[in-house]
Amino acid sequence: MRPQKILDKDLMVALAKVFRAKGYEGTSLAELAEVTGLKKASLYHRFPKGKEAMGSSVFNYIGDWVQANVFAALADESNTPEVRLKKGLKHIGTFYDGGRESCIFRAFSMETGLHLFEKNIESGMNEWISAFTKIGVALKQSPESAKANAVQTLIEIQGSLIVTKGLNDTDVFEKTLQNIENRYLNK
Repeated sequence: MRPQKILDKDLMVALAKVFRAKGYEGTSLAELAEVTGLKKASLYHRFPKGKEAMGSSVFNYIGDWVQANVFAALADESNTPEVRLKKGLKHIGTFYDGGRESCIFRAFSMETGLHLFEKNIESGMNEWISAFTKIGVALKQSPESAKANAVQTLIEIQGSLIVTKGLNDTDVFEKTLQNIENRYLNK
């Protein structure tokens, strides 16, 4: 068996970069092949169901990263809720490269992508809301307030990514993360 030309992790990072930049609809197989350094046939060998399978794999890869870094930090009871929140927000900053990277939810929520990945998007958003609701409760918010705050947090993160891109100003994203922290910690 020949060695792989690109490692699975590197492949997922490369595919995610194109999907995040162009969206599911706007991404061509030629672009996916180019960014990975693989021929189209090699991509189909790894992903027999084509672009949809690549998108699904990217969604799973990103979901695993967020789970292992953001959600795990928010749930780590060996730290105080304040520390957990700060670590989770720091990982969000890393994940979105300070606001320079687009959100995978946005990338997959147009036309065909929404139809194909609707359950992934809904599930992913519910996981974000759940993780932030739990940290809100840990910070002594009522369950109702914590959930409302969690939904608002998701809206602010997603919205700030769009505004950051539109204004080409990463301060928007950084300030949003700081405002979220301040709101949770009543600063």
